[in-house]
Amino acid sequence: MSELIRVPDIGNGDGEVIELLVKVGDRIEAEQSLLTLESDKASMEIPAPRAGVITRLLVKLGDKLKTGDDLLELDSGEAAAAPAAEPAPAAAITPEPKSETVKAAAAAPAVSALQDIRVPDIGSSGKAQIIELLVKVGDTVELEQSLLVLESDKASMEIPSPAAGVVSALHVKLEEEVGTGDLILQLQTSAAAPAAASTPPPAAAAPAAVAASAPSAQPEASAAAAPAQDNKVHAGPAVRQLARELGADLAAVTASGPHGRILKEDVQLFIKQQLQKAKQAPAAGGMGGSGIPPIPEVDFSKFGEIEEVAMTRLMQVGAANLHRSWLNVPHVTQFDNADISELEAFRIAQKAAAEKAGVKLTVLPFLLKACAHLLLELPDFNSSLAPSGKALIRKKYVNIGFAVDTPDGLLVPVLKDVDKKSLLQLAAEAAELAEKARTKKLLPDAMQGACFTISSLGHIGGTGFTPIVNAPEVAILGVSKASIQPVWDGKAFQAHLLLPLSLSYDHRVINGAAAARFTRRLGELLGDIRTLLL
Repeated sequence: MSELIRVPDIGNGDGEVIELLVKVGDRIEAEQSLLTLESDKASMEIPAPRAGVITRLLVKLGDKLKTGDDLLELDSGEAAAAPAAEPAPAAAITPEPKSETVKAAAAAPAVSALQDIRVPDIGSSGKAQIIELLVKVGDTVELEQSLLVLESDKASMEIPSPAAGVVSALHVKLEEEVGTGDLILQLQTSAAAPAAASTPPPAAAAPAAVAASAPSAQPEASAAAAPAQDNKVHAGPAVRQLARELGADLAAVTASGPHGRILKEDVQLFIKQQLQKAKQAPAAGGMGGSGIPPIPEVDFSKFGEIEEVAMTRLMQVGAANLHRSWLNVPHVTQFDNADISELEAFRIAQKAAAEKAGVKLTVLPFLLKACAHLLLELPDFNSSLAPSGKALIRKKYVNIGFAVDTPDGLLVPVLKDVDKKSLLQLAAEAAELAEKARTKKLLPDAMQGACFTISSLGHIGGTGFTPIVNAPEVAILGVSKASIQPVWDGKAFQAHLLLPLSLSYDHRVINGAAAARFTRRLGELLGDIRTLLL
């Protein structure tokens, strides 16, 4: 049985349908976006209140909709069993702050006053990110002039000024998250005198005041403001997210939507054009867009039967991150061996204690503990290059990531405060995080905040490899399979268990001597783990 879905509460006024994100026959999930509405001050995506199949669309592109208007008919399979739920709330359009009181104040005798401008009711208790700042300190703003643009998961909106005046102080910055009631800026306004509050002005007073103030505005300021307005990007949250994922600069994308709005198709076309330009560049100059010759396309089918297998989303993201790090970081790798004969004997001796604690004691906890010790001892390895490229950001905490091989690709969970935890605690946490990674239960927060990474292939094999630094970290330790090798003790060769180490580092931050000291000290710590207590 079909259920009628209506426009949820979008505040006062109406909005124009600028994107239809579904069609008849589509199966949708709860909270999936159905369409995008745009008003003068906001654009928002309208979510589905429940899952189901669309049986009928009741709107089209260009329609004007308000709260309660019919959107579509949805066969949810639950309409007969339960009454229709209230529509899900959406981000509200910022209400028009005009009122008779404001008009009266505009026409009344004026005195200078400093007014706090705060975020109005944005229809949600959550936060929204500032994606555009449209004013700066010293700017003269008019009533209803847009101050900034906020973007949440479902909506982007312009925040208007509730008064005219001069911006005396900005209390927010780009990409900051703010919510209803947060302070935006302070405005030097011309407030109405107390005596004038009781006397309503004539109807023509407000327009006259606006007209009178217009000539006094500086032409330079108007000329400077015009280009900024022209360069403003108009795009909804979904389009902005797509642009971020594809690496597209929205300012360079040609808009084809109503009112100069950028659509998803515009972003996709832009990326296609850029890729086409990159293909054509070698024919003209012999090199790609970054001076890197592209890999030629080959029709492998002419050599035999082929099969194209899609990469998982995780593999695609991992490939992009690794490629970015490889292109941006000047990599150097230091190779060394650590004698872990005594460590291995100790590990085996503690097997019963580990089993009693319910954990499996591998070499990884020892590596984590030793590396944590070195990150404190050699703080350049526990740092990141500042965005300016002229300073180091040294971290006072020690969080270490470790690579986990999963069926869908590589994941790097992060162990927090490694320097403050015992070997058994590290073993338990590492095992738990690795299991979550393999069963797709690892949360994004559990993969963030690493200072250093360990990639161990010892359980598989190999004698060494060159791991890629996980930027903005400055180093990564690769560990290969330990093997028994002869070591000369001055009198005879003795059998020792040697662990191959491969330390890749960012040569902008770490020099060769520092890397050699790191692997040497790591070998010393692993060779005699009692030194970790010193």
